[in-house]
Amino acid sequence: QVQLVESGGGLVQAGGSLRLSCAASGDVSSLNTMGWYRQAPGKQRELVAGITSGGRTNYADSVKGRFTISRDNAKNTVYLQMNSLKPEDTAVYYCHANMMTYSDRVLRHYWGQGTQVTVSS
Repeated sequence: QVQLVESGGGLVQAGGSLRLSCAASGDVSSLNTMGWYRQAPGKQRELVAGITSGGRTNYADSVKGRFTISRDNAKNTVYLQMNSLKPEDTAVYYCHANMMTYSDRVLRHYWGQGTQVTVSS
Protein backbone atom coordinates (compact mmCIF):
# COMPACT_ATOMS: atom_id res chain seq x y z
CA GLN A 1 0.00 0.00 0.00
CA VAL A 2 1.33 3.42 -0.97
CA GLN A 3 0.04 6.91 -0.40
CA LEU A 4 0.67 10.36 -1.80
CA VAL A 5 -0.12 12.96 0.84
CA GLU A 6 -0.36 16.57 -0.26
CA SER A 7 -0.20 19.73 1.78
CA GLY A 8 0.19 23.46 1.33
CA GLY A 9 -2.92 24.58 -0.52
CA GLY A 10 -5.03 27.50 0.57
CA LEU A 11 -6.33 30.95 -0.21
CA VAL A 12 -3.98 33.68 -1.40
CA GLN A 13 -4.30 37.04 -3.08
CA ALA A 14 -3.20 37.58 -6.65
CA GLY A 15 0.54 38.10 -6.79
CA GLY A 16 1.12 35.96 -3.73
CA SER A 17 2.92 32.66 -3.28
CA LEU A 18 2.18 29.16 -2.07
CA ARG A 19 4.27 26.03 -1.74
CA LEU A 20 2.75 22.62 -2.25
CA SER A 21 4.32 19.44 -0.91
CA CYS A 22 3.59 15.81 -1.71
CA ALA A 23 5.15 12.93 0.16
CA ALA A 24 5.04 9.31 -0.94
CA SER A 25 4.83 6.79 1.86
CA GLY A 26 4.29 3.09 2.37
CA ASP A 27 5.66 0.22 0.33
CA VAL A 28 7.68 2.42 -2.03
CA SER A 29 10.45 0.64 -3.91
CA SER A 30 11.27 3.33 -6.45
CA LEU A 31 9.90 6.67 -7.53
CA ASN A 32 10.20 7.62 -11.14
CA THR A 33 8.58 10.72 -12.61
CA MET A 34 6.60 12.90 -10.22
CA GLY A 35 4.43 15.85 -11.06
CA TRP A 36 1.59 18.19 -10.33
CA TYR A 37 -1.68 18.42 -12.23
CA ARG A 38 -4.60 20.74 -11.68
CA GLN A 39 -8.27 20.76 -12.44
CA ALA A 40 -10.46 23.86 -12.41
CA PRO A 41 -14.27 23.63 -12.28
CA GLY A 42 -15.66 22.62 -15.66
CA LYS A 43 -12.21 21.97 -17.13
CA GLN A 44 -10.10 18.92 -17.79
CA ARG A 45 -7.21 17.98 -15.58
CA GLU A 46 -3.97 19.41 -16.97
CA LEU A 47 -0.29 18.92 -16.32
CA VAL A 48 1.28 21.81 -14.43
CA ALA A 49 4.83 20.54 -13.98
CA GLY A 50 6.78 17.29 -13.96
CA ILE A 51 10.18 16.17 -12.76
CA THR A 52 12.10 12.98 -13.48
CA SER A 53 14.10 11.04 -10.93
CA GLY A 54 17.19 12.67 -12.40
CA GLY A 55 15.81 16.17 -11.93
CA ARG A 56 14.74 17.00 -15.47
CA THR A 57 11.72 19.31 -15.41
CA ASN A 58 8.94 20.40 -17.72
CA TYR A 59 6.22 23.00 -17.26
CA ALA A 60 2.95 24.07 -18.78
CA ASP A 61 3.43 27.28 -20.77
CA SER A 62 0.97 29.06 -18.49
CA VAL A 63 3.18 28.63 -15.42
CA LYS A 64 6.69 28.93 -16.86
CA GLY A 65 8.72 31.51 -15.01
CA ARG A 66 6.29 31.54 -12.06
CA PHE A 67 6.23 27.95 -10.76
CA THR A 68 9.18 25.76 -9.80
CA ILE A 69 9.01 22.02 -9.25
CA SER A 70 11.64 20.22 -7.19
CA ARG A 71 12.04 16.93 -5.35
CA ASP A 72 13.89 15.46 -2.42
CA ASN A 73 14.57 11.83 -3.31
CA ALA A 74 15.72 11.01 0.22
CA LYS A 75 12.30 12.07 1.52
CA ASN A 76 10.25 10.77 -1.44
CA THR A 77 8.79 14.24 -1.68
CA VAL A 78 7.99 16.59 -4.53
CA TYR A 79 7.38 20.31 -4.14
CA LEU A 80 5.73 23.01 -6.21
CA GLN A 81 6.72 26.59 -5.45
CA MET A 82 4.10 28.88 -6.94
CA ASN A 83 4.89 32.58 -7.23
CA SER A 84 3.06 35.49 -8.84
CA LEU A 85 -0.18 33.60 -8.54
CA LYS A 86 -3.10 34.63 -10.72
CA PRO A 87 -6.86 34.04 -10.30
CA GLU A 88 -6.70 31.64 -13.26
CA ASP A 89 -4.39 29.41 -11.21
CA THR A 90 -7.36 28.59 -8.99
CA ALA A 91 -7.93 24.83 -9.11
CA VAL A 92 -7.58 21.59 -7.22
CA TYR A 93 -3.96 20.53 -7.49
CA TYR A 94 -3.15 16.83 -7.63
CA CYS A 95 0.18 15.15 -7.03
CA HIS A 96 1.08 12.31 -9.39
CA ALA A 97 3.84 9.74 -9.27
CA ASN A 98 5.01 6.74 -11.20
CA MET A 99 6.02 4.34 -8.46
CA MET A 100 7.05 0.77 -7.97
CA THR A 101 6.32 -1.09 -4.78
CA TYR A 102 8.28 -3.84 -3.09
CA SER A 103 5.23 -6.10 -3.12
CA ASP A 104 4.61 -6.39 -6.87
CA ARG A 105 7.51 -4.58 -8.59
CA VAL A 106 5.15 -3.09 -11.17
CA LEU A 107 5.41 0.55 -12.20
CA ARG A 108 2.01 2.16 -11.62
CA HIS A 109 0.41 5.58 -11.60
CA TYR A 110 -0.59 7.00 -8.23
CA TRP A 111 -2.53 10.14 -7.37
CA GLY A 112 -2.86 12.26 -4.28
CA GLN A 113 -6.21 13.30 -2.88
CA GLY A 114 -5.92 16.86 -4.19
CA THR A 115 -5.45 20.19 -2.47
CA GLN A 116 -7.42 23.35 -3.21
CA VAL A 117 -5.60 26.47 -4.34
CA THR A 118 -7.71 29.61 -4.55
CA VAL A 119 -6.31 32.90 -5.81
CA SER A 120 -8.44 35.97 -5.20
CA SER A 121 -8.25 39.05 -7.40
